[in-house]
Amino acid sequence: MVRIIFAACFAFIFQCATAQQYTHADTLRGSLSPARDYDVKYYDLNIDIDTASKQVKGAVLISFSPNRSLSMMQVDLAANLTVDSILWRGQSLSFTREADAVFCQFKTALASGKLDSIRFHYSGKPAIAARPPWDGGFVWSRDAQGNPWIAVACEGMGASTWWPCKDHLSDEPDSMMIRVAVPKGLTDVSNGRLVATVDMGDKTRFDWFVSYPINSYNVTFNIGKYEHFSDQYQGAKGLLDLDYYVMPYNLDKAKKQFEQVKPMMACYEQYFGPYPFWRDGYKLVETPYLGMEHQSAVAYGNKYLSGYSGWDISRIGMDFDYIIIHETGHEWWGNNVSCKDIADLWVHEGFCTYSEALYVECMYDKATALRYVNARQASIDNKEPIIGPYGVNKEGAGDMYDKGMQLLNTLRSVVDNDELWFAIIKGIQTDFALQTVTTQQIEQYIIKKSGKDLSKIFDQYLRHAAIPMFEYALKYDKKNKQWALSYRWKADVSGFNMPIRVSDGKGGWTLLKPTTNTQTILLPLLDASEFQIDTAHYYILTKSLKKLK
Repeated sequence: MVRIIFAACFAFIFQCATAQQYTHADTLRGSLSPARDYDVKYYDLNIDIDTASKQVKGAVLISFSPNRSLSMMQVDLAANLTVDSILWRGQSLSFTREADAVFCQFKTALASGKLDSIRFHYSGKPAIAARPPWDGGFVWSRDAQGNPWIAVACEGMGASTWWPCKDHLSDEPDSMMIRVAVPKGLTDVSNGRLVATVDMGDKTRFDWFVSYPINSYNVTFNIGKYEHFSDQYQGAKGLLDLDYYVMPYNLDKAKKQFEQVKPMMACYEQYFGPYPFWRDGYKLVETPYLGMEHQSAVAYGNKYLSGYSGWDISRIGMDFDYIIIHETGHEWWGNNVSCKDIADLWVHEGFCTYSEALYVECMYDKATALRYVNARQASIDNKEPIIGPYGVNKEGAGDMYDKGMQLLNTLRSVVDNDELWFAIIKGIQTDFALQTVTTQQIEQYIIKKSGKDLSKIFDQYLRHAAIPMFEYALKYDKKNKQWALSYRWKADVSGFNMPIRVSDGKGGWTLLKPTTNTQTILLPLLDASEFQIDTAHYYILTKSLKKLK
């Protein structure tokens, strides 16, 4: 998802989060209770959207396999939506509701490992988004010509705000059908491939098949009077279909703006490997909100401007469309490799934000990419960890975007071998393809592949609010006629150690290996003003002291 840029917004989020008390409803949504101990294999979502009354009516077939003997099953659905009926093997199931959870009671316990299904019928008025995509829900809008223009964005709030599902990131179906009925004359664009268009009289139903695993918040629809045009990209697996759905009055703008897609794809495939959802193709869909990483149907609302809604957030003279680049990066980071708990959402957002920097490096050069990375430090608050609390459906700090990028840029410098570093990045995409992962899995993978113990670095940047402080004292040593540098790390993590470079007095750099214990070396500096710390490649704080004890 796109970041909230302004620091004031981050401060507000932080104040709210620290005051929050987690409820039983948070646990129901965020944890894997025995009633959720089943594996979803397939969803068939069939929904009718009434644009006049702003209501929905639908049903979803949930095919699943219990991981244990299962007598009661939790399905998630927002409390403001009505459960009309739940059918199992042709019989109605009794159910109870608690917060946004529906507990289905089976008449006989289901056997572990045996494929089964329920059909869940529901209706009502879904939540309306106050500020999409950050405050999620339905977006009921009209295009510039007065036609209905409707979409949804629900990351954070969750898919259960508008359809019944197991709304936990750890469980993705192997595939999915999305059937959306809309008033005649309008088009629905959802994830996957369009496999059928069904005439229903005054309505048309669009059937889309998703042939890959998909996380629940990525499931989407986009309803409008769309103009469609297409192209193809010669990629790592052959020809990839590129489909674009835009407002007719923006067709010429879109054809020009979306020329950025092919070179972007080439860059991302270079660093991350083949586009992950080849069978389903790639779509950009114009939306009445800024953007969202809906798998194979990326939401685009940047108004055909460069930068972030026309704003250069990079200080490099940003001449590319930020929303295209960022949201497509999520096809790899968040959609192909997904986190198991939303507390680890930095795996989606930190890596995706880093993908922007790699795009800049690919299209421009490494020095420009480094400027792009460092320009974003100003938006980081460092007031709370970027990993959130587990089991309560709570994200970490908004810093997960830019601080996540800083961490990865720092790790690249610590690994100090670009060939190895990029092999690791691509390896994550290959070895965890179409899987859900934990932060620990990603950490251990990078540690193992790099051959370096990076555990204390991960702990400091991910699990603590502050970043490490490089404390130093520089004093002229008359006896040796050189400058003596005393230095150490100050950090939350006991025994924190991370290499860093300082100027060597010869126009280059020398590598230090500071710990939390004070060390001293001599530097052949002509003057103290020559001394520099490499803060471009390492995201740290520095503090000059008169003396280190």
